[in-house]
Amino acid sequence: MASPLAAAGRAFLASSPRFTLRTAATAPPAAPAKQEKTTFGNLKDSDRIFTNLYGRHDYRLKGAMSRGDWYKTKEIILKGSDFILGELRTSGLRGRGGAGFPSGMKWGFMNKPFDGRPKYLVVNADEGEPGTCKDREIMRHDPHKLIEGCLIGGVAMGARAAYIYIRGEFYNEACILQEAINEAYKAGFLGKDCLGTGYNFDVFVHRGAGAYICGEETALIESLEGKQGKPRLKPPFPADIGVFGCPTTLFCISGQVNNPCTVEEEMSVPLKELIERHCGGVIGGWDNLLAIIPGGSSVPLLPRSICDTVLMDFDALVQVQSGLGTAAVIVMNKQTDVVKCIARLSLFYKHESCGQCTPCREGCNWLNKIMWRFVDGRAKPSEIDMIWELSKQIEGHTICALGDAAAWPVQGLIRHFRPELERRMAEFHQKVLEEKGQKAISS
Repeated sequence: MASPLAAAGRAFLASSPRFTLRTAATAPPAAPAKQEKTTFGNLKDSDRIFTNLYGRHDYRLKGAMSRGDWYKTKEIILKGSDFILGELRTSGLRGRGGAGFPSGMKWGFMNKPFDGRPKYLVVNADEGEPGTCKDREIMRHDPHKLIEGCLIGGVAMGARAAYIYIRGEFYNEACILQEAINEAYKAGFLGKDCLGTGYNFDVFVHRGAGAYICGEETALIESLEGKQGKPRLKPPFPADIGVFGCPTTLFCISGQVNNPCTVEEEMSVPLKELIERHCGGVIGGWDNLLAIIPGGSSVPLLPRSICDTVLMDFDALVQVQSGLGTAAVIVMNKQTDVVKCIARLSLFYKHESCGQCTPCREGCNWLNKIMWRFVDGRAKPSEIDMIWELSKQIEGHTICALGDAAAWPVQGLIRHFRPELERRMAEFHQKVLEEKGQKAISS
């Protein structure tokens, strides 16, 4: 990949007066045509960030350093926060929380003049969304990548310490992460005078109790402070960021594929190519594909007709009324009961709602009830519009995004599979009429 520093250097030379001064009689040279990239995918191994994603090598400090971790970290720290934030902005890195907010801008919110209060970096390693299983692979096999990232991010934000909030069920991952932190302290990479730079920085692991809602940033902070894990009203907005959400090239693919996996790939890789190349394709072949959820359970699904050509990036997926979200790809072939799948997600969100907001507390319950009737067809066609309206009353009317996450899968199902819902209802009612007719004849 091209270095951001090299790109900045080229931009400086192009704008420098030394290279642009001309006489009035000299015609300016024709601007070269901008070469836009049209193909994506097949990321080179030399460009990959997570070099031990599959756990084939030692995750401890010695093994991590042999793969390039902690390389020139001291030099980066000594360059200061402005340098790090500048590199982050130049890279175009965007957060993985779902909105794709520019990471450089968000990190910059923390880098304000000191007002007497210490600053803290909170890392979201809760990862409780169905179909999402990337972060645990990093903690299990590449923990020093995370710790090094915490230190660099902390310097950029002027933070005093990082708190890694890890899902309570991730027992092995928490143990491995703590072991790696202990190694970093022993080597002088963390604590007082990190790497001999004069910067003091600590990293702590905090284990949660397994609530999905604590993946929301303000609920996570509430839980970290020993309170109930319920989202806070915003504004004020928390200026810290979960560094874990920063890498924008990690995808995990599950469902009806021949080889479910977590893979690092280039942003904007075609969805079809991602599945065919890394997962061995859909079980039964691409023609057997029914639908794909491209960004974790909280984004609308896409039918095969869209999956044929869509790219895996923020903007392309928004254009087809879905989202990149957590980049957790869930594949469903034609042997899958797609209505039952969405009903199961509705049950999950009903169970995980904290109950603080009335639209979410009541709406998720009703979504769940109606969706399970849709599975058997025990509903009327008019109820399809009813549940659509219900989802719209939940969407955008809650403190956090769990309400949206519950509404969008249902909306995606109706948008693309309404005929399937109507077919089930027609078959159920036909069956009821036939049973009534048989009872009347027998009586």
